[in-house]
Parts: sequence; structure tokens; C-alpha cells
Amino acid sequence: MFGSLGLPEILFILVVALLVFGPRRLPEIGRTIGKALGEFRRATTDLKRSIDTEVTLEEVRQRPSASTYPPPEKPAIEAAEPAEPAPEKPAVDPAEPAEPAPAEDGSSD
Repeated sequence: MFGSLGLPEILFILVVALLVFGPRRLPEIGRTIGKALGEFRRATTDLKRSIDTEVTLEEVRQRPSASTYPPPEKPAIEAAEPAEPAPEKPAVDPAEPAEPAPAEDGSSD
């Protein structure tokens, strides 16, 4: 929270502040420091936001618009008509045999 400051360092700073400023002025000083930190955070946030806004606006200005590009040219050679598809093989119904089965008795037709 306080970086590399540990509990003993923080206590030492508070004791020195108590001795230098006294118990009556310490809460007032704490409030003043808190307000100053709040204003500093608001100012840095506003600065970051304004910088981001300016960067975004500059990026938009740098982008070429659609009107700067010439219209697309039509191709000189039209695409040939697609070749006729190969004739499809007739679908075979798996329930019907494709050819009659040969006779098993050994006789020929």
C-alpha cells in the first residue's frame, strides 16, 4: 500500500508529525493532505483523458477516408462461365440390390 514503507516506518513518521504539529493540528493537516491528494488524482485523471482524446482525434485525422480512394475498376476480362458439372451417378438404394445374385446351384443361364 505504501510501497517499501513498513509498519515501523509509518509509526515513526506519525510520532514525529505528532511531536512537530501537536495533537490539535494533526487532524487538520490530515484533511488538508487528503484533499490535496484527491485534487492531484482528479487532475491526473483529467490530463490522461484529454491526452487520450487528442491521440484518438489525431488517429482519426490520419486515417484516409473512403473518398480519397479511387473507385474500384471493373475487370477487363470477364470470368468465363463455369464448366458444366460432371453427370452425377444415379443413387443406389441400399434396400434394393444393384444386380441379381447369381444362382448357387451351378447352372448357367
